[in-house]
Amino acid sequence: MNGILCVNKPQDFTSFDVVAKLRGILQMKRLGHGGTLDPMATGVLPVFVGNATKACDIMPDNTKSYLAGFRFGCTSDTQDVWGEVQECSDMPVSREDLLAVLPEFTGKIMQLPPMYSAVQVDGKRLYDLARQGIEVERQPREIEVASLSVSEYDPDKREGLIEIVCGKGTYIRTIINDIGQKLGCGGIMTSLVRTSSCGFGLDDCYTFEQIQQARDDSRLEELILPVDRVFVSLPALKLGEAQTRMYRNGVKLDLGKVRDIRSGCDDYRVYAYDGGFIGTAVADRENGILRIGKNLG
Repeated sequence: MNGILCVNKPQDFTSFDVVAKLRGILQMKRLGHGGTLDPMATGVLPVFVGNATKACDIMPDNTKSYLAGFRFGCTSDTQDVWGEVQECSDMPVSREDLLAVLPEFTGKIMQLPPMYSAVQVDGKRLYDLARQGIEVERQPREIEVASLSVSEYDPDKREGLIEIVCGKGTYIRTIINDIGQKLGCGGIMTSLVRTSSCGFGLDDCYTFEQIQQARDDSRLEELILPVDRVFVSLPALKLGEAQTRMYRNGVKLDLGKVRDIRSGCDDYRVYAYDGGFIGTAVADRENGILRIGKNLG
């Protein structure tokens, strides 16, 4: 069994917990996940099964979207409602006040990783240090927020929901914390749902119960998505029969003899003559050859 199984991650499970649970259900060891989610978060977690695990680190689309709950007027050590409250404020925040600062948190911005995170400093995870009461100096990192919008807001409660589309490495609770700081009242995250990841949405996802039932009914294969779904943003190349045989054996192909090569495009997804997905390739125009990216089929 090879492909992608999208899980609707339940709260209080780490991404590693999800993989461990699936190993028991699927009776397979070769599994990997596509993007860490905090235990309190729910939503889309693509799990790569069998040979598809080779794709975990080469996904061309790392865009993710979230629906996050927030509350202004307090801060916590973890930047969310599950942490220890540190400061509180009665400062009012209108919807207009909130909308006015959002442009400062969109586009390419610098973000300081929170202490309660998996970032490593001198070989130690920040969350391990934080649990010991140790705070260390961190370096801001560039992240990209494609869009940030308010879907709900109650100015009396100073609570609401924001929708965020962003790249990898973005901490949503830190965005909320920083917005609260900018407004002068503090802010914490109260809930988090990942609504899409790597091109997969909630409609592609299954619960543990649904996956278990599919296994009991001998229809697990129906839940597995083909791994080439991850690479749909790349143009497709279909090789001839002889080219397929050569390519699978590691032979670099003559670019001039490969159909569907596009000018100005270097990265491709590659299919065999019979339509089977092989993997990724790179057009080396300087040397006139098609280089193997990663074979997955």
